[in-house]
Amino acid sequence: MSYVEVPGAQVPIRMWTDPATVEDVAMQQLRNVATLPWIKGLAVMPDVHYGKGATVGSVIAMRGAVCPAAVGVDIGCGMSAVKTSLTANDLPGDLSRLRSKIEQAIPVGRGMHDDPVAPGRLHGFPTAGWEDFWARFEGVADAVKFRRERAVKQMGTLGGGNHFHEICIDEDQSVWIMLHSGSRNIGKELAEYHMGVAQKLPQNQGLVDRDLAVFIADTPQMAAYRNDLFWAQEYAKHNREIMMALTQDVVRREFKKAKVTFGEVISCQQEDAEGHMRTVEYRPGVISCHHNYVSEERYEGMDLLVTRKGAIHAGEGEWGIIPGSMGTESYIVRGLGNPMSFNSASHGAGRRMSRNAAKRKFSTRDLEDQTRGVECRKDSGVVDEIPGAYKPIGQVMEQQRDLVQVVAKLKQVICVKG
Repeated sequence: MSYVEVPGAQVPIRMWTDPATVEDVAMQQLRNVATLPWIKGLAVMPDVHYGKGATVGSVIAMRGAVCPAAVGVDIGCGMSAVKTSLTANDLPGDLSRLRSKIEQAIPVGRGMHDDPVAPGRLHGFPTAGWEDFWARFEGVADAVKFRRERAVKQMGTLGGGNHFHEICIDEDQSVWIMLHSGSRNIGKELAEYHMGVAQKLPQNQGLVDRDLAVFIADTPQMAAYRNDLFWAQEYAKHNREIMMALTQDVVRREFKKAKVTFGEVISCQQEDAEGHMRTVEYRPGVISCHHNYVSEERYEGMDLLVTRKGAIHAGEGEWGIIPGSMGTESYIVRGLGNPMSFNSASHGAGRRMSRNAAKRKFSTRDLEDQTRGVECRKDSGVVDEIPGAYKPIGQVMEQQRDLVQVVAKLKQVICVKG
């Protein structure tokens, strides 16, 4: 579908979903965002749902201001995926050992590495700038500096909630590695600290929602937030890179005879300029994308700060990952560069009910049924992540056909959850 436009106080709200299907509290959040004096555009993705301050699944473009709540507390949260040379026939019938090996290599939940991960030990990890990255930690907010040791040990860890690590198979029976995580606790603490600072500033008194407090350009508070924000976004990127490298080491060891390689060619059908379908081959390597972040971009002659909270950048030809839930398919995509969405697309299926509602509605038996054929946790601790708590990913993809082109469709056979 193309977008539906709903009136807003300062800007129209462009929605890549039926407004009637959006929960009332989320619609009110969107209307609240549209009242901000600095806003220049608001695009709503098909996976939209209620979040703190700003909805998840919203793209907010502002001039001379940025709203920390429109980024979210998991700064830099995003996805990574890579195609391997393995096929489904290479996998054992019992996948529990492989799942266990991944869990041993990558701490989940609140876990962390006993010793800091040295990137130089990991195959293919880019070590350039590593010392400089940690040196820049000395420039972040004093309120979190005492967390350095924990931040170092949590680098290369998954976390909990909706974060996951999967082994998937595509429609050609090729095996993929895919994972979802962000800036761990250090990103959360930085986000919450700056949200608290913003709420006390003069320009934010009298807002319709205090959680929409902003920083204004050319102020010390904005400079401090941008410094910490971009550092946390880089932390999240490194975090996924290390987990991907650790997983590749596990796969190499477990499939020694196969001599596994990573970053294999992806073939897909694509329509040419004359309307004919042809096979196109790409070799993107490891695909990685943030979906909770801020970017400096230019639209209609204006320099804007674009926040994506539960949305990926989908510029023309740009690679992206749109996951479903722990029992449904996920998609590797290339952006179509639609400026009306600020070159954005959804970050996943999106929740259709809260975690507490999911726990009330579903049982572990339901979880077993909905994750049948997937090697994963099936206990009460992850019932809130049951596929039934999420929107149908197929419907979400259909609603954004003008935002992305599907290149590969994946289905997990292993799902590691915190």
